[in-house]
Amino acid sequence: MIGPVVSGTPVMAEVMMIGQAPGDKEGPAGKPFAWTAGKTLFKWYASIGVDEPEFRARAYMAAVCRCFPGKNPKGGDRVPDPTEIAHCAKHLRTEVEILRPALLLPVGKLAITQVLPEVEQLADVIGKQIRTTFHGHTMDVIALPHPSGASTWHRMEPGKSLLQQALTLVAAHPAWKRLQAGIATR
Repeated sequence: MIGPVVSGTPVMAEVMMIGQAPGDKEGPAGKPFAWTAGKTLFKWYASIGVDEPEFRARAYMAAVCRCFPGKNPKGGDRVPDPTEIAHCAKHLRTEVEILRPALLLPVGKLAITQVLPEVEQLADVIGKQIRTTFHGHTMDVIALPHPSGASTWHRMEPGKSLLQQALTLVAAHPAWKRLQAGIATR
């Protein structure tokens, strides 16, 4: 893994988003989802009423791994290995224990499988709201596909329709509505 550690704004929030790991541009930018995938992700959130600055100020952004894992020789970023995931797991566990989020948004398959390990296919979980317990806290989970430019899943069917279903669920969630309204609950 290649430093620096990248994290979102330390904010007490009832909406928590978990990504895979920062990309190579996030370290120099000093914030998660600061490049191409972020542009797509924040367009999704803007479509349901929360722009990038509002989201960054009102939601907690975490990741499975906190440093850039390096490039994959076949293209794109390398997926963190189980040892790297285990090494960073204490951070995610502590964040969940402190925040006790009402709504968790895992973004991409690696983040989704940390929260919902039984998931095999994105189509099994995207577009659904699932109540689960993660690190001892029960919360609603609405999974999103990874917004990477390398992924076509969210741009073709069934991914395109399932993404819209997921965003509709997020927009209707009471925690999102409070985030959208700028209501601090913590």
